[in-house]
Amino acid sequence: MADVLKIGDKELTSRLFLGTGKFASNKLIPEAVAASGAQVVTVALRRVDPDSRDENIINYIPQNCILMPNTSGARTAEEAVRIARLARAAGCGNWVKIEVISDNRYLLPDNYETIKATEILAAEGFVVLPYMSPDLIVAKRLAAAGAAAVMPLGAPIGSNRGLKTKELIRILIEEIPLPIIVDAGIGRPSEAAEAMEIGAAAVLVNTAIATAADPVAMAKAFGLAVAAGRTAYLAGPGAVQQYASASSPLTGFLRE
Repeated sequence: MADVLKIGDKELTSRLFLGTGKFASNKLIPEAVAASGAQVVTVALRRVDPDSRDENIINYIPQNCILMPNTSGARTAEEAVRIARLARAAGCGNWVKIEVISDNRYLLPDNYETIKATEILAAEGFVVLPYMSPDLIVAKRLAAAGAAAVMPLGAPIGSNRGLKTKELIRILIEEIPLPIIVDAGIGRPSEAAEAMEIGAAAVLVNTAIATAADPVAMAKAFGLAVAAGRTAYLAGPGAVQQYASASSPLTGFLRE
């Protein structure tokens, strides 16, 4: 039986979601998508410009991908809802990543406003994936509000600092009956694999790929790492022990 990730009415075989910001050239985006195997691609609505072929980010996203507009720039729930509605009206589909950020220094999400936006948009038929600071009570409220998945940050967005919130994410994985998709802060393929090994449903990566010396090669590396981490999780890693335990007998064979 195939290992698929179900979100809304979609079944995904790739568990790597790809962001499209910070690439030196938009022309690298389809190459990175192909190399990574990603099926879900997120874009900021302000980069969708139907009147400009060269600048319209949509023109660089393969048609077989699921487009997930994000509400980047929103500072309140009302602004996030407005952006999501504009994206759907522009033909970007009904998937939306909720980002509500009013903190200009660390760019941490406003969990309270995110819950409000999630409730409104889920009721309107959107497939809502909210970006949030990992907090169990907030995650429960997002689930109750109709979120299709929960996207906790691993570290501040764009920082490439890795899984700084690993233990909090682990709690969400254990307690929330929705896919947990680690978003923001992952800087190395090994960190993506680590997130998958503890049971994350998927990871979303942008900066680590887009700012690499070779973004296409890095996209491939992340795709492989995510697949490896997922395989390891399904295989059931052995127990961690405090003391050494020999893998072969240490005594007896010389006397036989």
